[in-house]
Amino acid sequence: MAPRFCTPEEAAQLIGTTDAVGFGLGPANPDVFLTALGGRDDWVDLTFGGALLLGFYPVLSHPNVTYRCGFFGPAERMMLAAGANIELVPGGFRQFAPILRRYDPRVMTVLAAPPEDGAVNLSLHLGATYEELLLAGQDPDRLLIVEVNPNLPRTCSLAPDFTNTLPLDIVDVVIEASGAPFTLPQPAPDDIDEAIAEVARSFVTDGATLQIGIGAVPNMVATKLAEGPGGGYGIHSEMFTDGLMLLHQSGKVTNDAKRLFNGVSITTFALGSSELYAWLDGNADVAFVPVQVVNDPMVIAQNHAFVSINGALSVDLYGQVVADNIDGRQISGVGGHEDFVAGAEMRLDDHSLICLRSTAVSNGVTRSRIVSVLPEGSVVSTPRHHTGVVITEYGAADLSGRTVRERAAALAEIAHPDFRADLRARAAALGRH
Repeated sequence: MAPRFCTPEEAAQLIGTTDAVGFGLGPANPDVFLTALGGRDDWVDLTFGGALLLGFYPVLSHPNVTYRCGFFGPAERMMLAAGANIELVPGGFRQFAPILRRYDPRVMTVLAAPPEDGAVNLSLHLGATYEELLLAGQDPDRLLIVEVNPNLPRTCSLAPDFTNTLPLDIVDVVIEASGAPFTLPQPAPDDIDEAIAEVARSFVTDGATLQIGIGAVPNMVATKLAEGPGGGYGIHSEMFTDGLMLLHQSGKVTNDAKRLFNGVSITTFALGSSELYAWLDGNADVAFVPVQVVNDPMVIAQNHAFVSINGALSVDLYGQVVADNIDGRQISGVGGHEDFVAGAEMRLDDHSLICLRSTAVSNGVTRSRIVSVLPEGSVVSTPRHHTGVVITEYGAADLSGRTVRERAAALAEIAHPDFRADLRARAAALGRH
């Protein structure tokens, strides 16, 4: 059956005053539809389930609207501070699909490229929502709303095993948008970022398979690899970034030694510049695959010389990593952090790199990010038994195969010199009782 083409305002009227709406992370957010919902004020009990908003939507400020969020970004943090009913649903990116299934939203909505050959291309996000989109489109009691935008790239997948397109005949409503896609500013690295990136780069051997996360340090690592000697790299990364595009453009990516999905870079979503989106359009060198595959530790572990590069907020002397919550404030979410750390610990030639600055300034006070014990109320993102290599601007601490006391001593040595003596003393006492 052919879908109904609606204006955003008409589509907004199809949502009940008491209803449930689900959407995907970040680049899957249907911007004009979420904006149009803010034009109504008659909500009785409207619930959203999604993650990482890329815009600020007045509908979420309504007192009878609740947002169940799997991953916080700047928009969630600011809207929560302003009084919106936003609550975190803890879970990694791979858990988003079963969480959404339990939540069972009547309405599913997504952003896509315009229809072509009887289907819509999900463009920059495949993630964990594909099955729920299909279920909604195939159920006459549910509603599938697709917002299409001609400015989005049509990305590739890996047929016949995977697809990132939805058949147009299961879509109930199509909304046409025309704005520029959200772009992610690239943070400017400083001397500390460069020092951390230089240490991280030393763990990458020729032919290594890479997962590179978001931020100045991962992008700097990609830049150094693109400009330096070596190559033959493979890509198996949850998020595809400008840094990974640069690495491709340098000719350093061949994807011929990964052991799995050879010949193509694997990802599940992309976020970056307009240049990145144009480069991804029709580019068969990059395949979008469901997060249940991309982030599966057993799949990750099959890659050759796998190197995972991610950030953290704090690490204690036991090696426990805090990456998404600090001082009781939700900063982001688990995402794929633990999956890639776990996947990179199963082979001797693999490395999970947790990169962080040695200090942070809070309320005018400089604090060490390497701490003896985590403060009360800290939320651990990655447990100590998964943590591999921790890197600051002062070097790397490889915790693999080390005792509690040896791990603590290694971490103390990469702390800022102002905090090192106290951490050394505390490290010496660990594991002795």
